[in-house]
Amino acid sequence: MSRIVVIGAGAMGLAAAHRAVNLGHEVDLIESDAVAGGMAAHFDFGGLSIERFYHFVCKSDEPTFALMRELGIADRMKWRGTSMGYFMKGKIHPWGDPISLLRFPHLSLIAKFRTGLQMFLTTKARDFSKIEHKTARQWLEQGSGKEVYGTLWKRLMELKFYELADDISASWIATRVRRIGNSRRSIFQEELGYIDGGSQVLVDALVDAYTEKGGRLHLGAAAERIECADGKVAGVRTKERFFPADAVISTLPTPLVSRLVPDLPEASKKKYDDIRNIGVVCLLFKLKKSISRHFWINIVDDTIEIPGLIEFSNLRPVSDTVVYVPYYMPTTNRKWSWTDQQFIDEALGYIKKVNPDVSDNDVIEAKVGRLAYAQPVCEPNFYDKLPPVQTPISGLQIADTSYYYPEDRGIAESVRLGRAMAEAVPK
Repeated sequence: MSRIVVIGAGAMGLAAAHRAVNLGHEVDLIESDAVAGGMAAHFDFGGLSIERFYHFVCKSDEPTFALMRELGIADRMKWRGTSMGYFMKGKIHPWGDPISLLRFPHLSLIAKFRTGLQMFLTTKARDFSKIEHKTARQWLEQGSGKEVYGTLWKRLMELKFYELADDISASWIATRVRRIGNSRRSIFQEELGYIDGGSQVLVDALVDAYTEKGGRLHLGAAAERIECADGKVAGVRTKERFFPADAVISTLPTPLVSRLVPDLPEASKKKYDDIRNIGVVCLLFKLKKSISRHFWINIVDDTIEIPGLIEFSNLRPVSDTVVYVPYYMPTTNRKWSWTDQQFIDEALGYIKKVNPDVSDNDVIEAKVGRLAYAQPVCEPNFYDKLPPVQTPISGLQIADTSYYYPEDRGIAESVRLGRAMAEAVPK
């Protein structure tokens, strides 16, 4: 069997290492952080163990369910009826079901019909190859109309992708619509899932199963270089040691690849360098008071510079109100250099605009997390831009969340791709 080094102990790296060790390989999993889990890892938020970045589960996430069954924790998957709202012109409007669409006051009747039809047909589509060449804006305007795009989508896209907002793949947005649209109890009720105890339950179960099979986990070990010889991978060097390997699986963000693998051909390096990413500053508030009954509120308001609020406690029951406030932005944006307190002050002001009943005294605790490579920018024909997972260097596979395309980031896609990479290593 092969000696495999997996770089990155996020969900994809953990899934790859777990599958590889079960196939009989000798595996070292190295992670620069002090904990495993990546974006799925928890932290102690005033006595509450919770994800650093929000996660939810949809009914189509079969790779997650299969892995949980394998790990013996399938009973920890829970489902809850959830809802979405739009905050617009000073009021939260329910969204996401036929009645809410008909009652929505800021669209014409024909616009409501067109967007309802487009969203319904999207949930029934098998694939989106026919719209792969289109931008999200083109697809939405052609299907739902310019009125719908300008009212519901334009501001959200601009606050997630800024100057890149008109260069986002139609396939990517359609796949998101299909995933959420098919996670329902009925046509009138959305239903999303969460892991009882949070994503850390899955992370811990994976780590335990991996190490019990003889896998080695090295935390606080940042990969500095993937070394190669005669066109083949030789191993991974960290500051402390060298890990020899017959095969290497890297799950690090693609912008880091050129530095990590200097022996790659220049044409390959350029392909990795050309994959653009958006960063995120993700705030987490613990409040005494609920903002709304909705899990997710999209915000379309020129005075509010966030695309939405995620009231996580309306999905996973916890003792206090827990709200995520994501600021997506290029790391070149002026706000990226703001202090944590600047973000907290502004975000709390936005929360109070959405629900004026919330006051400063309702804040129990606040936390700010940052991630420079949070959201790959997937433009039309993005498949053509992605380098193959198997690199020109024998034994070296490289992928990050951009390889989930047209799916968005999620644990299910991490599991699927991680396991596939492990299975591609020769025995």
